[in-house]
Amino acid sequence: MNLKRVGNQTVVFANPPVILSSYSVVGPKEGQGPLGKSFDKVCKDGINGEKSWEVAESKMLQEAMQGAMDQASIQKEQIDFMLAGDLLNQIISSNFAARQMALPFIGLYGACSTMALGLAVGSMLIDGGFAEKILVGVSSHHDTAERQYRLPTEQGSQRALSAQWTVTGAGSVLLSSSGVGPRITSATIGKVIDFAVKDVNNMGAAMAPAVADTILNHFQDIQLQPTDYSLIASGDLGGVGLGLACELLKQSGIDTGTNFTDCGVLIYDHTQDVHAGGSGCGCSSVVFAGDILKRIKAGELNKVMLVGSGALHSPTSALQGESIPGIGHAVVIEK
Repeated sequence: MNLKRVGNQTVVFANPPVILSSYSVVGPKEGQGPLGKSFDKVCKDGINGEKSWEVAESKMLQEAMQGAMDQASIQKEQIDFMLAGDLLNQIISSNFAARQMALPFIGLYGACSTMALGLAVGSMLIDGGFAEKILVGVSSHHDTAERQYRLPTEQGSQRALSAQWTVTGAGSVLLSSSGVGPRITSATIGKVIDFAVKDVNNMGAAMAPAVADTILNHFQDIQLQPTDYSLIASGDLGGVGLGLACELLKQSGIDTGTNFTDCGVLIYDHTQDVHAGGSGCGCSSVVFAGDILKRIKAGELNKVMLVGSGALHSPTSALQGESIPGIGHAVVIEK
């Protein structure tokens, strides 16, 4: 094994995997946002030419993964494993995409942290010598998530100001043991943290403690500070969760300064009526596969920490009065 365990939760890769390519597909609302030009494809509508929102999401994931392979001129036969996940029960978007892709498939569920989790697991597989090329893909869809977790979109229910808007999008990244591109140099696997938040309309508050814990443990393990990074981006805390995470880190002696932001804050602007910002598996996947990787390749960012954040609840657990556990997984990408 080449990877090196550092501290309690972090592994540093002896042969850091290369990000050969990436591809992002989003819905029209995401395309109209401030990062719209960074995405590879913007769909005309949420149905994406299919019969249902669920089929549309699976198709978006397929398009993103195929796009990543095409960008790197890599054939399907060269891929060792496909790692994918989404928000739906039994990760059906990923399962059905894997049915079409016909690749050795590892399904992942980390809620909205799944992109960072996929990058971490894929990097471990490559650095451990178990694979040479891994395709990571993650998706979410506003309407599929609303149907499963909250209320029918047709009902037009009023949303709480702390609520976030699930991103319609899919992002994919192709990892390789060799080649030219940004490298994933370390990964910090988070612990499940539960501060007894029960409000399903305030995911940011539920996830913030887990994100803060992972960031704190990363810095303790690696012996670095926020100023050593060009950008630290959480997955989808939104405006409420980002503020809470900053406060928790401050109480632990970590001043994140100006380089700590959130993909859910970046993807929409205040005119789009998303309240606290974006959320969903697709949020961090499209922002990372689109804007962040493009800025790394352009030399604007040299060292980035992506901290995926996930709320590990289900409609059943919420109805039974359970609190919402959170998780945060981090990967570090260097130019």
